[in-house]
Amino acid sequence: MHAAPPQGDGSEAAPADAPEWFRRNMAAPRRSRRVVSDGCSIHYLLWDGPPEPEAGLLLVHGGGGHAHWWSFLAPWFAGRYRVAAPDLSGMGDSGRRAEYGAAIRAAELGAVVEDAGLGPRPFVVGHSFGGLVATRFARERGGGPDGIGGLVIADSPIRSPEERERRGPPRRSGTKRHYPDFAAGLARFRLLPEQECENAFLVAHIARHSLARDGEGWTWKFDPGAMHQRRFSEPYHRHLAEASCPTALVYGDESALVTPETVAYMRALMAPGSPVVGIPEARHHLFLDQPVAFAAALRAVLDGWSRG
Repeated sequence: MHAAPPQGDGSEAAPADAPEWFRRNMAAPRRSRRVVSDGCSIHYLLWDGPPEPEAGLLLVHGGGGHAHWWSFLAPWFAGRYRVAAPDLSGMGDSGRRAEYGAAIRAAELGAVVEDAGLGPRPFVVGHSFGGLVATRFARERGGGPDGIGGLVIADSPIRSPEERERRGPPRRSGTKRHYPDFAAGLARFRLLPEQECENAFLVAHIARHSLARDGEGWTWKFDPGAMHQRRFSEPYHRHLAEASCPTALVYGDESALVTPETVAYMRALMAPGSPVVGIPEARHHLFLDQPVAFAAALRAVLDGWSRG
């Protein structure tokens, strides 16, 4: 394990169009830490929370992403929870592996929960591919005294066999290009799936933490081997159906991935009465489109579980 002193994000100046809440959240104290899981160094960000936090909160990014997809949101929750956001292996600042899989990634989440001191029954929130990985983790851990306090899936498409057949295999991803300098790479950053986002300051924040320099120039941090299509072959629908902890779905009303049919299928997999919340005017990257509304919905779900 490696830990750095608490600090805000002094490495980047907030864009001129960034609102005050973004500036405050990025200045909030956090720590950069590492833990080894199955021989691989896993990097994560940690917000310590109050002296006696109500629970731990684990935030899991999507495919090809990194912990900084959450760094502008996490401080809103650190007033009540101890919050950790990992870089999955082969992504962000974590190490690479020869092979990747859902079981390995679930073990990584467990290692971060333990190393970060998130305590018994932490809440887990996963966006996109991160939500799929989190279903495996939740099924394995269960909802007992040492299990998961609740799982929130954020616009992760768990589709019926019929919808999967109609849509065909997922789009191939993982291609990496090199750029002569940081600015050139930054200019080429795109959200996947591609979408417009009115909050350009948030897209710029994500992009700045997505690039790294190697011997050929500047390139994206993710390992192409970590983005293979086999990662979607896991039976995530069974993991969700068999998860014994409370579950919830938060999705973008205009998501290109989580359709009304997908919402209905996922609702049927979860226990009756599980929260299902659509965020208006939000696409797949719902907390980039509507960060305040997403945070409010997530707070409401977690508060309901805490009081329940």
